[in-house]
Amino acid sequence: MTKNPRKLFIFLIVLTICVALIDIPQKFVVTIPWRGGNIQKEINPPKIDIQVGTVKIQKEFTTHLGLDLAGGIHIALEADMKDIPEGSRMDALESARQVIERRVNFFGVSEPVVQHVKSGNAYRIIVELPGVSDVEQALSLIGQTAKLEFREFSEQNQESTQAAFLFPTEMNTKSVELTGKDLKKAAVNFNSNNGEPEVAIEFSGEGGKKFADITKRLIGKPLAIFLDQMPLMWPTVKTEITDGNAVISGGFTFDQAKRLALQLNAGALPVPIAVVEKRIVGATLGAESVEKSVRAGLIGLGIVALFMVLKYGWLGFYADLALLVYGLLTLALYRIIPITLTLPGIAGFILSIGMAVDSNILIFERFKEEYRRGKPWRIAMELGFGKAWDSIRDANFTTIMTSIILYNPGNWNFLPTSGLVRGFAATLFLGVVISLFTGIIVTRTCIRVLYRGPKGGKT
Repeated sequence: MTKNPRKLFIFLIVLTICVALIDIPQKFVVTIPWRGGNIQKEINPPKIDIQVGTVKIQKEFTTHLGLDLAGGIHIALEADMKDIPEGSRMDALESARQVIERRVNFFGVSEPVVQHVKSGNAYRIIVELPGVSDVEQALSLIGQTAKLEFREFSEQNQESTQAAFLFPTEMNTKSVELTGKDLKKAAVNFNSNNGEPEVAIEFSGEGGKKFADITKRLIGKPLAIFLDQMPLMWPTVKTEITDGNAVISGGFTFDQAKRLALQLNAGALPVPIAVVEKRIVGATLGAESVEKSVRAGLIGLGIVALFMVLKYGWLGFYADLALLVYGLLTLALYRIIPITLTLPGIAGFILSIGMAVDSNILIFERFKEEYRRGKPWRIAMELGFGKAWDSIRDANFTTIMTSIILYNPGNWNFLPTSGLVRGFAATLFLGVVISLFTGIIVTRTCIRVLYRGPKGGKT
């Protein structure tokens, strides 16, 4: 396809049409005058709704707005670590964060942000719930210590139906009086025989006695583990355990075993959570911010497009076409991935607009140098693209590295952990990567297919 620019040009047209359809707003009505009247047609964005056998794929392409744009609730929770050993505090904080995230997801909030922050001696969890207005309801859900409980299936359900064992609930199970207070810790180990990850759990003295009686009675039967009234898993007891140390295995990956250990520790470690800040972010401020940001983006886009045309003529026009493809493709990827748009995220997108044509400016200037040396314009253009690539690559690589550091994918405490900073980094990273595609591939293809060269110039 790269050897035949016309085929690539047709592909880019099809791609542009597809991403433009994805970019259609949520709902809008088109009014067409017809024979003295109006024909109104409601346009909805496309969505995927496919079912192949028992597999069903559903995907709606919508724009996800962050707390500062959609409005909602911001809550800061502080964990009381006075009873937690120094070396276990970050694990305890991560365990509490996972429990709160689990509760928030169960609450059904769209695009929530749940992250932990350590500042000095303060251990905090920041929760942002876009679109939620009832603070007390949110606090009643997330502002409590995790509850870990072990339960067995009731004898009545065991005799009546085998289906009761497919999924444990509070209706078909009963408590065995073993809770998170009886659990000392859970950790990831590796099986000495096959090397597979497994979760080792250790009970307190009193808890070990309870666990010994339970395992003796339930040999060959499942023992369900509940966290916040939701079942984590229900492993089968293989033998009586009298020393208070057990192992949960079952073909875990390392990440799955680590997640289970954190969830068990969340119910075992007494980490009281206190609300230190709560506030409601109004949606009207978000709407106003979006309107001004869109206006600023359009003005910036228009100025950049006008400059390119005035400076480079038809070449600038083709660069503007690539810039249009850039905007459509970027918004489509925001919806496909999806990216949660915040106000700093929009700022990152606006910043990347200027960078989207930066590569074209370098290419066109190199083209002018080669053309002034007497080379035919086609050869001069190819040389311009080739010789400018090193500068384009280095400049964009440094920006990509900076955005990765700001995004902090490893969630390291010595780097930014704010969701707003990460939103800016995500849109900037995506914008730079897409600009490389549109600035090189799209502009070059348009020039190869449509451009006829300078007037009176050599071909």
